[in-house]
Amino acid sequence: MDFFNNIWNVIGIFFWSFAFIAYLMALFAIIGDLFRDHKLNGVFKAIWILFLIFVPFLTALVYLIARGRGMAERSQKAAKQAETATNDYIRTVAGSTPTDEIHKAKALLDSGAITQAEFDALKTKALAATV
Repeated sequence: MDFFNNIWNVIGIFFWSFAFIAYLMALFAIIGDLFRDHKLNGVFKAIWILFLIFVPFLTALVYLIARGRGMAERSQKAAKQAETATNDYIRTVAGSTPTDEIHKAKALLDSGAITQAEFDALKTKALAATV
């Protein structure tokens, strides 16, 4: 019988640990959403934070019910902005495409700065970089 009590104690510890971690994740998501929302006045943000401190479970539940849809929209918007910023950064760091290199070489050829053989070598090099 003592064995079963130990098993239930372990199961209880796992359950309450899971519940606590889930609550912390929801709490941090709510706080992050509060600071991400630019339409909400600072006074109301402070009120939400105070209620989260003094009546945490009820406030979290009310917040998720009342502002859940807006929370999801703000989260998606922030993710899209982060993705766009990442893609822009990658484009600036990655350099030019083979087409850009060929256009630059063609401009040099047209201006007489390089010969046809040099243009062909640059074109071959740019096309080889894509493979």
